[in-house]
Amino acid sequence: MSPSSSGSDLNRSATALARLATPLTGQVAVVTGGTRGIGRAIAARLRSTGASVLVCGRSEPADLPDGIEFTAADVRDPAQAGQLVDEAVRRFGRLDIVVNNAGGSPSVPAATASPNLATSVVRLNLLAPFFVAQAANAIMQQQETGGLILNIGSVAAIRPAPGTAVYAAAKAGLAVLTQALAVEWAPAVRVNCITVGMVRTEETADHYGDEEALAAVAATVPLGRMATPDDIADACLLLTSPLAGYVTGANLVVDGGGQRPAYADTARPTPHP
Repeated sequence: MSPSSSGSDLNRSATALARLATPLTGQVAVVTGGTRGIGRAIAARLRSTGASVLVCGRSEPADLPDGIEFTAADVRDPAQAGQLVDEAVRRFGRLDIVVNNAGGSPSVPAATASPNLATSVVRLNLLAPFFVAQAANAIMQQQETGGLILNIGSVAAIRPAPGTAVYAAAKAGLAVLTQALAVEWAPAVRVNCITVGMVRTEETADHYGDEEALAAVAATVPLGRMATPDDIADACLLLTSPLAGYVTGANLVVDGGGQRPAYADTARPTPHP
């Protein structure tokens, strides 16, 4: 490495570090499904670090964190996905960050999942992020500073469980879509995925049960707890920071270390001499 290139690298690092205090000042972010749970936490974190934030959902919530704006949109519809992006540009003049957070699925056995349910799950968890990303890319490619797209995935894509077959397949597709778009849309637009583990939200008890059941589930995680929405928001902030400027096509797994394998709790330890 030449002295000049070394100095250039140091200057870039110093500039990035200087921007970390308010890394998103002047930037505009869209968070789909940003009215509750993980999406709401992501939107609040981006806003707290200087970004103008627009969230969407099918209905407006009673309240949102200060400074976050709302527009109604069903991102499963490609026309409404495009209108969401256009609305962000209309209100703020640009678009720097898109977080494809909207998603989810009921737990349904694969043998009895209806065609309508399967189609709906794929539309929400795979096609909707593509529609939003496609519209965002058209704007970001024209901006001197490009842009960033973050797709919120799920550990179901790498550790599918009973009742999640179609959802897991859609999220696995989202991870591959992330890599494909990162290749096609570089260098102007970076595209990354955050694969999310078990997160405790207002809906968690409906899925896992009471506090005793939640504690038992948390005990299976190496870090000893389920994630909070803020944990996921922090991961998003990491990938939007200047220090992640060379990261694209990546899949950041945020799951507390995964789950302890069943044999770890049942196998008899071998005595050591």
